[in-house]
Amino acid sequence: MKEEIALAYGNIFEPALIDEISVLASFVDFKEGDKLIEIGKYIRQMPLLVSGAIKILREDRTEGELLLYFLEKGDTCAMTLACCMGDTKSEIRAIAETAGTVAMIPVAKMEEWLGKYKSWRNFVFSSYNKRLSEMLTAIDNLAFMKMDERLLAYLKEKAKVNNTATIANTHQEIAYALNTSRVVVSRLLKAMENEGIVKLHRNTIELLK
Repeated sequence: MKEEIALAYGNIFEPALIDEISVLASFVDFKEGDKLIEIGKYIRQMPLLVSGAIKILREDRTEGELLLYFLEKGDTCAMTLACCMGDTKSEIRAIAETAGTVAMIPVAKMEEWLGKYKSWRNFVFSSYNKRLSEMLTAIDNLAFMKMDERLLAYLKEKAKVNNTATIANTHQEIAYALNTSRVVVSRLLKAMENEGIVKLHRNTIELLK
């Protein structure tokens, strides 16, 4: 597993830290759709994404979900960091977007490495900044973007994290992710198809632009 860690984090962490991670971390394989973190649960280990993609969701007052951001290889979740360090319950839900592997780091090592490795400190701080920026973007999208703009941004992000222009989601699943109705999503997708932005197939959406 050391090679996989090096591939994901070799340009971020020094070799000594990669050695420690490969020895001390517990590695968990997951498949698409697996629930990795649940709202209201304590998080005792910090996840480092070795491969695959994970979507981070926030639950609204009506028990719907709002997509905050995606995690990709070489990422971690700032919300998880805060929960680990503060020993508080999770306020987010993490669902596997694709199959992959995550390295789980004990909380005690997280704190030790802050003083031991400069690369780890930089990684933690940059992760906070990156995730905060993505959450602000999610808020801006809700407040200022029209639904067709939000839908297109969502499709492009899905295509990016899955490394394919074909999105294998139903209109209902997309509506759930965007906190809107299936009818609205279907209408907007049809309009996008007429504009040559997407091509609608029976069970998939092909992003053309």
